[in-house]
Amino acid sequence: MADTTAAVTYGNYLKIDELLSLQQPRSEGPEHDELLFIIIHQVYELWFKELLHEFDRVAHLLTADEPHRVQHTLKRILTILKVMVAQLDILETMTPLEFLSFRARLEAASGFQSDQFRQVEFLLGAKSDRALARFPEGSRARDALTRRYNARTLWDAFLHYLAGEGYRVPEAHLSRDVTTALTSSPEIQAILIDIYRGDPKNAELCERLVDLDEGIQEWRYRHVKMVERTIGTKRGTGGSTGAAYLATTLAKPLFPDLWEIRGHL
Repeated sequence: MADTTAAVTYGNYLKIDELLSLQQPRSEGPEHDELLFIIIHQVYELWFKELLHEFDRVAHLLTADEPHRVQHTLKRILTILKVMVAQLDILETMTPLEFLSFRARLEAASGFQSDQFRQVEFLLGAKSDRALARFPEGSRARDALTRRYNARTLWDAFLHYLAGEGYRVPEAHLSRDVTTALTSSPEIQAILIDIYRGDPKNAELCERLVDLDEGIQEWRYRHVKMVERTIGTKRGTGGSTGAAYLATTLAKPLFPDLWEIRGHL
């Protein structure tokens, strides 16, 4: 019997027809810049999906004691973050008036409703039960966020890796409530100082985590400036305070211990 299975093509492998049907402007005309706005944010959601995929890989490799492959994966994550920052340059080609031409059509839609970005935040230690409440119970988003909320953070995985390397990480840190915020710890800082002074392999891994922390902060800063440039001090869509809220997320390191030790090396 002849094989009737369709040959794999560029179009059907990447689902091009379906992909191109997903950009559906709400404005009449439609307004020229709404298509750009939609595509940029859809691409961001795809990058968030990839970041989650890569972060899960990092956690797996830390558990498997493969630090060199961890560094390779972190390098990929850092490169993705640079691309995400660069995409803001494209969005900033849209003037405030061009955004206003379709902004009202967004109604209550807001970046607050990006569960994937919240998953990234949860995975990196910035957890909030209030963020969970923004998504309906039983929804894909709520279920995914709940799993991330109750799971170890990347920093927790790193501490377990250090314990496996023979460092005397206090049990209180290894068995902590992972739903609580990360805080600085003199005991962990002492371990990190020892690593920087006598363990080049793991000191390099620490530096990649600092790069990651800095990369996330750069993304946040550029996001704030883009919002300020586009809507100024106006309230954001969905009732948020817009740039004012985003500014509160700046200068909050993900891994405070890696910054605290800088003055003690």
